[in-house]
Amino acid sequence: MKLIVEIQKQLPHYDLDISFTVEGETLGLLGSSGSGKSMTLRCIAGIETPTQGTIALNDRILYDSHKGINLPSRDRKVGFVFQHYALFPHMTVAQNIAYGLRGLSKSATHQRVTEQLKQVQLLELGDRYPHQLSGGQQQRVALARALATEPDVLLLDEPFSALDTHLRSELEKQLITTLSSYRGLTLFVSHNLEEAYRVCQKLLVLDQGKVVAAGDKQVIFDRPGTLAVAQLTGCKNYSRIQHINRYTVRALDWSCILQTVDSVLPVHTHIGIRAHQITFLDTLDQIPDQPNTFPAWVVWTSETPHRMTVYLKLREPPIDLDDYHLQAEVFKEKWERLKNRPMPWFIYLNSDRLTLLQP
Repeated sequence: MKLIVEIQKQLPHYDLDISFTVEGETLGLLGSSGSGKSMTLRCIAGIETPTQGTIALNDRILYDSHKGINLPSRDRKVGFVFQHYALFPHMTVAQNIAYGLRGLSKSATHQRVTEQLKQVQLLELGDRYPHQLSGGQQQRVALARALATEPDVLLLDEPFSALDTHLRSELEKQLITTLSSYRGLTLFVSHNLEEAYRVCQKLLVLDQGKVVAAGDKQVIFDRPGTLAVAQLTGCKNYSRIQHINRYTVRALDWSCILQTVDSVLPVHTHIGIRAHQITFLDTLDQIPDQPNTFPAWVVWTSETPHRMTVYLKLREPPIDLDDYHLQAEVFKEKWERLKNRPMPWFIYLNSDRLTLLQP
């Protein structure tokens, strides 16, 4: 199974101009709001028409501007799950799932609908109407409807964003289970970095209608390459740099000198580290003569159910709450051991975790 997309589309604020191939994996599309993620899916599905380019699925051409080919959505073998379900309110759950099944006998349609209801754990709700279901149940019906036609490509456009936290978690587990037996290709649009990381094997990062990074998810997170990709993949700590030598830079926005593992090149303008990769040293014995180690003062903290975000000022006490250099994330158990220590604490910025960035 192989999907090749090479399209351009003129949009009000920028031009969508992307090229990528999906082959045998779940591809996550990341990017800020308005970056072109949803438009890309809509062009693949045939809901929107590119200005020019080609879309090919295996040996079938879905769209080719030069050859005048533009298959209608119903002939593309593409399933689409929308953010807000898009179920037909006057149809039952079973009728919604059966809607796209054409050319099957009544018994074959019933069997296909039953299989999908089982897969999404809604077998007892086939006779209900969408308004009688929870948001999570409605989205599972939408997933079952998209898969009932046995599409070659499944497009998921932020399918969990309208759900509360518990339902998101439950439906995400359901989706991962469903995709494990799905033989087609999946494109998954999300603005939730952790969600995309759990669901997808590869990532495509979009910015203003352009592909700015593509490949294995871990490689993109570990080595984003550019400042834009670092920001779009959730890196909260980055600083302008001044080159000192091949493996040493001054982090201008953090007021410190750092040793790097990678060679510092003229194209590098920034350095970054992710919030969870900052190390709090446990004993004073770790501090002497260790590079990239600095005294730090806690400026303020922000709490989530499981983690603390700790805002840190390096080298000297802060003047006010806006006077900080870095954000560090620690689990609550670690925070309990840290919080009563006298200031300054000492932190370590592991050179293996520092990433040099181009503009």
